Amino acid sequence: MPEEFDRPNSFGWLVNVVANKASKDFDVELKKYGLTIALWPTLMCLWEEEGLTQRDIAAKSKVENSTTTRTLDKLEKLDLVERRADPNSRRSFRIYLTEKGKELEKDIIPVPARVNKELMSALDADEQQQMIGLLKKMVAAI
Repeated sequence: MPEEFDRPNSFGWLVNVVANKASKDFDVELKKYGLTIALWPTLMCLWEEEGLTQRDIAAKSKVENSTTTRTLDKLEKLDLVERRADPNSRRSFRIYLTEKGKELEKDIIPVPARVNKELMSALDADEQQQMIGLLKKMVAAI
């Protein structure tokens, strides 16, 4: 007999509800800068470290390589990143932020902190630490 699915107590469903709320709130803020949430993981990786390859970005952001290609194309059209030939490989490119991409960081970085703070406000400080710790453990196992 199949196991009964208890949606209101399902981890996957609950995480999805929270993630959807975070995504919507974040996307609303990003649209003010002409961006979408789909562009965020790549920008975040490059703000942390420039000169990454497309493969590096995909691995760091946990996004498919083909998705990263489309994202980089969009970011290039927005004049936020540029591809430069990799001196160590004729078939590879390194990705760098343009001046416009670098300037955007100071405006965008506070946004997820605000969204996270709002979402986590239902939990006390200990619960927040515990939640983050458990989610990190799960992400590391993926």
